[in-house]
Amino acid sequence: MSDRAEHISDATAEAVGKLSEALEYVERARGHLYSFHQLIGHADGVLGEAVEALRADGRTEAADLLETEIVGRNVIDGRWTFQVVEEFDDTYWGPLRDTEKQIRDDVADGVRHLYEARMKERRRTHGHPDHTEKP
Repeated sequence: MSDRAEHISDATAEAVGKLSEALEYVERARGHLYSFHQLIGHADGVLGEAVEALRADGRTEAADLLETEIVGRNVIDGRWTFQVVEEFDDTYWGPLRDTEKQIRDDVADGVRHLYEARMKERRRTHGHPDHTEKP
C-alpha cells in the first residue's frame, strides 16, 4: 500500500472505494452496450443478406418490405447503436470517469484501489511467499 495514503481515513477510503465500484459496474454496462452495438450491427448485415436471398428467389415484395421497414432502421428514435454508445459516453460514462478521478485526486491523493489495498493488507498472511505486499 502507498505510504502517502496512510493519512487518509478508512471511512474516506471506503467511500472512494464505493465510487470506484460504481464506476466498475458502469464500465461493465458500457461493455454490454458495445455488445449490443455489435450484435445489432451484425444482425442488420444478416438482414441485408436475407433481402438479397429473397430477391434472388424472386420474392421481391418480401425483400422490399424487409429492406424498407427493417434494414438500416433506427434502434431508438433517431439513433443507430453507434449514436447510443456515443451519447452514453458523452452524457454519463465520461463525466463519471472524470468525477471519480477528481474525487480520488482530491480526497485520496490519487491512489487507485485504496480500499482494496487496505483490504489486501488486512487479509494477507504476512511472511507467506504467496501473500506478499508487492510483486
